Amino acid sequence: MTDKDMLFDYLLRLGDNSLILGQRLAEWTGHTPMLEEDLALTNVGLDLIGQARMLLTYAGEVEGKGRDEDRLAFHRDTAEWRNLLLLEQPNGDFAKTMARQFFFDHFQYLQFEALSTSSDERLAGIAAKSLKEIAYHRRHSTDWILRLGDGTAESHEKMQTAIDELWGFVPEMFEMDATDEALLDAGIGIDVARLRPAWDAAVNAILAEATLARPEDSWSVRGSREGKHSEHLGYLLAEMQFLQRAYPDAKW
Repeated sequence: MTDKDMLFDYLLRLGDNSLILGQRLAEWTGHTPMLEEDLALTNVGLDLIGQARMLLTYAGEVEGKGRDEDRLAFHRDTAEWRNLLLLEQPNGDFAKTMARQFFFDHFQYLQFEALSTSSDERLAGIAAKSLKEIAYHRRHSTDWILRLGDGTAESHEKMQTAIDELWGFVPEMFEMDATDEALLDAGIGIDVARLRPAWDAAVNAILAEATLARPEDSWSVRGSREGKHSEHLGYLLAEMQFLQRAYPDAKW
């Protein structure tokens, strides 16, 4: 891969993470446990889609093949997506949605905080602009972990089950590959592996306060960076991309 190809791929990873999670949260609209939470999750989803727009627009410019944010969002097949496997997992119940959000929010804040000092000024600007939003996302999901974990016996059980079911998706967030290493050497990317201790410290403290047990590191999954995804992404894309695929030349 050329340097341009690596930067394009790197930007896809960041943008795809935000877009796929934003799409998952959109599925909760009108279905959350309370009206206030309906508005809160919708706003988090909109923030994520806003991040995706900036990142995918930049990715299209770097690629130089005339693909804008819409082409990248609505005209790529499953194997071309680079989002973390965690983020394409179905919403499940509210506890599972919040556990997924909690894991990613704490990771994304650390990731974008580090990227805000990237030598790539465009990427650094996107990261810095997004941090205020991500800080709110992190606070929101953390609050639900505490409320459900240290709530009733039923809410505690549901949250512990969600944490256990999603734990094996965590290691992929901190993996480094050749693209990461090349962009790290260029001062553009970051070493996500070095974020793990800070993530562990924050997550461990919150789980303890919520009376939840940290699962054993007994299993893990990977593959998103090579375009290997679960069947869930295909169903998500079928719904998200339907209109653009059915009417590719439609004008609004």
